[in-house]
Amino acid sequence: MKKALIFIFLFVGTSTLMQATDFTVRVAGRTLQTYDVLVDEVVEARHHNETSSFACFVSDFSEPQQVEVTWHGGAQGHAIQSLRIRPLSLRILPTMVNDSTFRFTLTEPRDLSIEVNGDIYHNLQLFATRPYRTDVKKPKPSKRGPNLTAPIIVFPAGKHILPSDTLFAHSGQTIIVDEGAWVEGTILCDNVRDVRIVGPGVVRPKGRGFGVEIRHSRQVRVEDIVTTQVPTGGSDSVTIEGVRCITNYGWGDGLNIFASSHVTLRNCFCRTSDDCMTVYATRKGFIGGCEDILVEGCTFWADVAHPIMIGLHGAASYEAETHLQDPRKHSNDDVICDTIRRVTFRNIDILEQNERQVDYQGCMAIICGDNNVIEDISFDDIRVDRIRQGALLALRVFQNEKYCQAPGQCIQRVLFKDIQSAGGGELSIIEGYDVARRVSNISFVNLQVEGIRISDDMPTKPRWYKTTDMCRMLLGSFVENVRFE
Repeated sequence: MKKALIFIFLFVGTSTLMQATDFTVRVAGRTLQTYDVLVDEVVEARHHNETSSFACFVSDFSEPQQVEVTWHGGAQGHAIQSLRIRPLSLRILPTMVNDSTFRFTLTEPRDLSIEVNGDIYHNLQLFATRPYRTDVKKPKPSKRGPNLTAPIIVFPAGKHILPSDTLFAHSGQTIIVDEGAWVEGTILCDNVRDVRIVGPGVVRPKGRGFGVEIRHSRQVRVEDIVTTQVPTGGSDSVTIEGVRCITNYGWGDGLNIFASSHVTLRNCFCRTSDDCMTVYATRKGFIGGCEDILVEGCTFWADVAHPIMIGLHGAASYEAETHLQDPRKHSNDDVICDTIRRVTFRNIDILEQNERQVDYQGCMAIICGDNNVIEDISFDDIRVDRIRQGALLALRVFQNEKYCQAPGQCIQRVLFKDIQSAGGGELSIIEGYDVARRVSNISFVNLQVEGIRISDDMPTKPRWYKTTDMCRMLLGSFVENVRFE
């Protein structure tokens, strides 16, 4: 008779959690737990960690929720002189109660950055979510810990340390991280299907690393957790919704997609120390292109690198990375080209880009390398609050020799619709590589920079100007059919 596998985790209570002291947050009269979290500040090309804060609350929003925040003066003990709540598109206008306390109302779940006196590194990230819904009954808590083979695993409020830092999900499982729970380690979905991981608790490894990793899996849902990184590789039919990623270390990407299809990222928040989200082809041992990717309702904040990045990695680097021959090759002379297609971004707020290196600039970046073909990409209703250093966009077919073994094949059929940028930043670049490796059929519809609509027939454009001169954009060589409407 086989014994049931029992997962014994270390429960260490709540006293060891990193409780923040910069802010006190009350929602509907209840004081929330606030936590310290490290973020990345780049000063003179050097990385420094600063201590920010976050808090979460759950409401069904059947009625408006009044939020009251008290700032405790930071290191200087100053009063509030200025206050900003972002994304700016939400137009949240707080009411001051006194020189350190303010209130505002939320009528639906939102992910916010609350910034006092212009300080973006010691700010408060406030995450609001609805209660999770599951059609299975939660088991009663057990002193022995959850049964690994059970259909439901529950982490109640408090801190839980995973043995060997990893929980291996099984097909058909639901893993619930309750409000107030902090799970230290990684939840790994490897070759599984029909798995659901739901918050609104926290899943973060100690130090750097993935909070949740999805590999070679199908029908996986990750919802409403606060974490570090959630990469998806070699998978199909994955939904990541209401996930909040915050990182502070090198290569701290938020939501990577490698060689996967039918992936949805919805209502996520990423403040990261590298790209907030990426869509790559062959990479990290995952083989193939990407198609049918939807990213909507998200908020991206890149303290380093890109808020949105598509296309750098592909088949040309597989052998150099893995030291194996690409199994799709029939001979050494074969050239394998991955395709990234049908990727849609809509209703996105980009709070920041801060990137000094020109090759990694672009709030919306399509960098086509490694023989990739990139086509049928759309950006719809994208709002850019601020570019501290960087550029609005980059569309480039080229070879970044640090990461690519070849330039890309082409970028074609890209739509930018209803894009709003507050301005700032450096030159946006659109360029091909050579006659055979081009950028083509790029459409801008209602591009607005600093409140001015950019179009080929805009009345303020001198006739000898290119349209791109009106929005600090460079059309390089091997580019054709770029239109501004």
